[in-house]
Amino acid sequence: MSESPVHFIAHFTITDADKYRVYEKGFFPILKAHNGTFITYDDNVAVLEGTPVAGRTVVIQFESEAACMTWWNSPEYRELATHRHAGTTTHSISIVHAIKR
Repeated sequence: MSESPVHFIAHFTITDADKYRVYEKGFFPILKAHNGTFITYDDNVAVLEGTPVAGRTVVIQFESEAACMTWWNSPEYRELATHRHAGTTTHSISIVHAIKR
């Protein structure tokens, strides 16, 4: 049985735009090298319950959880992520399995 696609969802607040731009510039080449697909982002999500937290929400798709974790743990992404850590406050990161139909 093959694995289901997963969606990686992150929500973060940009605290230093210059540091975040370094991260953003390096992000897409690494994502592409790991066969990830950038689905969307939103800087103004509708919060249906709870207290809204300002920031950006992104959704990325991978063919499997293993592929997502290979990207997440890759040396090139871990190095790049230091710029995200320096330029944002992350509120949540999730991996959501898609339902096979």
